[in-house]
Parts: sequence; structure tokens; C-alpha cells
Amino acid sequence: MAGRLAVDFGTSNTVLAVWNPEKKEGVPLHLAELGRELTYRRADQALETISIIPSVIHYATGDRKWVGNQVFQHHLYDSGRTFRWMKRYISRRSPNKIRVADREISPGDAACDFLSAVLALAAAEIHLREEEVAFTVPVESFEHYENWLRQAAEASGVQRFRVIDEPSAAALGYGVPIQPGDVYLIFDFGGGTLDVALVLIEAIADETAGRRCRVLGKAGSDIGGATIDGWLFAEILRQNGGIDADEAIRPLSRLLLSECERAKELLSLHEEAAVQVSHPQTGAVIKGTLTRGKLEEIFDANSALTQIDRTIRRALTAARERGYDEDNVKSVLLVGGSSLIPAVQRTVQRIFGRERVRLQRPLDAVARGAAAFVAGVDFYDHILHDYAIRSVIPQKGDYEYRRIVSRGTPYPTREPVASITVKASHDGQTQLGLAIFELGDKGARTDRLGVELVFDPQGSARLRNLSPEEEERSYYFWINEHNPTFLTADPPARKGEPRFEVAFGIDANKRLLITVQDLITKDLVFRNHPVVQLI
Repeated sequence: MAGRLAVDFGTSNTVLAVWNPEKKEGVPLHLAELGRELTYRRADQALETISIIPSVIHYATGDRKWVGNQVFQHHLYDSGRTFRWMKRYISRRSPNKIRVADREISPGDAACDFLSAVLALAAAEIHLREEEVAFTVPVESFEHYENWLRQAAEASGVQRFRVIDEPSAAALGYGVPIQPGDVYLIFDFGGGTLDVALVLIEAIADETAGRRCRVLGKAGSDIGGATIDGWLFAEILRQNGGIDADEAIRPLSRLLLSECERAKELLSLHEEAAVQVSHPQTGAVIKGTLTRGKLEEIFDANSALTQIDRTIRRALTAARERGYDEDNVKSVLLVGGSSLIPAVQRTVQRIFGRERVRLQRPLDAVARGAAAFVAGVDFYDHILHDYAIRSVIPQKGDYEYRRIVSRGTPYPTREPVASITVKASHDGQTQLGLAIFELGDKGARTDRLGVELVFDPQGSARLRNLSPEEEERSYYFWINEHNPTFLTADPPARKGEPRFEVAFGIDANKRLLITVQDLITKDLVFRNHPVVQLI
């Protein structure tokens, strides 16, 4: 059964959409209890109003939770018991937790509670039964994020769901005239990440099935609106000669961060924005002034525009390997609140020209397109990340990684993409296996100084240095850590003896398949057996 509901869970805001079969498009869903209407000015100067749910949750006394706009209605956005930026922290595997009463709550726990509340109300609003629900993920999401999303969906009572990457969904939801053969670049700059994808609209035989997109090239970077908020936070502290650890600043840190976020939004419309917060008991004041010029200086100091340029060009390079380049791009579709920043728009326009850059549905295109996707619109895609098998180098006491799947591999595969021989490490070994790793893109990291903005257990905003180990873990992800041994040797294997021949493939659901033969007994142990989900 196809579905209707799509959920675009964002770092700053969450947008819901429902497939409308009469209009043949996804339309935003407004939940009056949790959402609020937001009006912004489009590129053609027309005003657009959509419904968003702020991605925040507050833990009140007892078991009471306030979600989305309820947090603002109760003036709790700056409370130490309020979670924000949950998606970003989950994606970064942040260890940050906030203590609430007698327990510590992680961003993953808070986000699960948030989604459960949102989905419960949405299901009641549209009388959702056992239909599939679409969830969107960043183009640079990793296995741990999708695993968390699956667990959150199941905890929310959603048993059937599909996952689609946000740039591909935006291609269907932007509302521009799309024809077969058109190539679009989706520039999705939201609260947590920057995701860029080139997609080709393909012709289909059955027009009732909807449009099809094939992803030609993707790239992503760990930079977003929350990153910019952190830079502005640090700038205001600098203007006041303070640091985040100062006792006079800590009680005001969350309020200051909110003011920096508000100033960032104002700078998309005005040349200057004032920031001022004061302590209600002590009267201590923190204030400063931010201008568009200062914001651009901050961008330069953190190589932000350079990083945006490189991310676009990495996506173009991937598309060029398939015979497409920037000249083939019909339009660039800007998505995400951070794409409203003038300096960001100029960077994109410098590459593609003003006439090809569109800003019409930056905040709800992803949800609209995901609703189309879950209703039955098909996408062709390819594998985004590299995957490798880790093995030990005894002479060096270190590891080496042998790539078995390369980024850009189309799926499903007809022939094996790689094969390896598995040997025993000691005599009598009966359980053998493979350590399968997902490899990130070190070039996509933007936090070269190893700093992230977090909330400490008391809820104060702090700037935390990342350790080299944390930086390294952000590149290598062991995706079958809890099930590394799945080959049984009977009779037991001998040390160094080639025991299993393993061939790898990928099915239509992006699952890594193994076909395994026991080299001693000649038995076929597995044939196209799924072991892990790929991205």
C-alpha cells in the first residue's frame, strides 16, 4: 500500500506534507497544536506562508512535555530543559546530554519523543492507518543516523516507512515546470547540513506513475544554520570580552544563542541587527551589533563560502563522470532557511548565473517531494559512500581497509561488485566474519578547528573542542559492529586456511548482499543474503 504522509525532520524546523491525489502533488500539513505559520518573501517578491513545526521539545515537571510551537507559547525556548538542534547532534554522534530531574536525556531520546508526538497528532489528523510514511535524510547521512530514524519510527508506532534523501525529494516538490531530460541542481542549506545533488528527470512509459529522477552526483558538508549561530555566538562574546565558561555569561548563554539566531534571520532582510540580553536578577547585560559585512567577515574567517563552493563542485565532478556538467543544469533550486542569506545566494549565482538560480519553496519543497515519493513516484539512484572490509596488519599492529563498494555504484547490481577470501585467525575457529565499515568524506568536514557548540548538562551553551579520536570516528563507521561474525565453520577452520569465498552485491533496496561458499565442504552457505543497509 502506498502512503500519503511525509516527514521532513529538520535541525531547526520540521515540515509535514500529505499527497493530494486530485492536485497530484504534496501539500503541507498544518498541525494547529504544534505548528505555526511562517511567512517569507520569495525571489519574485511574492509573500509565501507555510506551516512549520519548530524542532524543539521541553521536558516540564512530571511527565509533561511541550513540543514544537508549544515551547514558544509557554516561553520555554531558552530553558535549560529544552532541546534544540537534535538532528545535528544525532548526525554528529555528539555525547552531549542534558540532565532533567533524575535522568540524563540524549538528543536521540529527545528527538524520538519529539517525532512520536508529531506523528501521533498527524496520524489522527489525516486518519492514517497502516500506510507507509516517508522520512527524509541528508545526502551525507550515515548508517547510525538511519538506524536511529528507523528505531524512532518504530517507537512512534510506524511499522512501514520509506527513506529518501532530501535533495532528491526537493526536485519533485519545488513546483517548477519539469520535463523529461531536464537536469537540476538541488542546493539544500538547512539548519544542520549543506546537501547538494544533481538530478536528471527521466521519461517514463506510463504517465500515471509520475516523474522519475536519477541522481547524477551528490555531495554534502557538515555546515548549517546552527554552525552560523555558533559563529555569531562566539563573535558577540568576543565583542563583550567574555568566554562561554564565564559565570556571568553561562546563565545567559541560551538566551544569547537565541538572539544570535534571530539576528542571523534579520540579516537576510536588513543590513544590521542588534543583539542584547540581560540577567533578570543581576542586571548583567551582553550586547553587540552584527551587520551583513561582519557576517561575511565571519564567513571568510571560517572558509564558509569556500566550503560551499567546494561542495557544489564535488557534486558537479560526480555528475561529470556520468557525462553531465554545469552547462547541463537547467535550474538551481535553493532549499533550506540558510539559503536565504544573501552572501550564500551570491556564491551560487556566481557559479551558475543569476537567471538559473531559483528561490521559491525553500522551506517546504523537501516535504512536498517526499509525499510524492511515498505515493509511488520512483527514483533511480546510486551508492553515496565507500564501503570497506577492515583487516588487521599483524606486523604493524594496525588496520587496513579494503574497499568492496565504491561511491557512485549503481544498484541493483547484476554481477558481484567485489569478492574476498576469509581465513581463520587461529586453529579450531568456528565463527568467522567481516567487519564492514562505511567511509566518510574527510574533505566534507568543515570543523577544521575541531570545535562544536553544545549544551552542557545544566543546559548552558558551551564551545567544546573535539578530540582527534572523535574526529577519526566521524570518518570510519563500523556498521555491523553488533553482528560481525555470521559465518560458521564446520568442521572448525585452521589458522591461515582460506575457508570462505565471499562475493558482494547490492539489491534494489540498497542492501549489501553476500554469496558465500565454504571452500572446504564446497557447500553454498549463503546466496544473495542481506547483511547491512547501505546509503
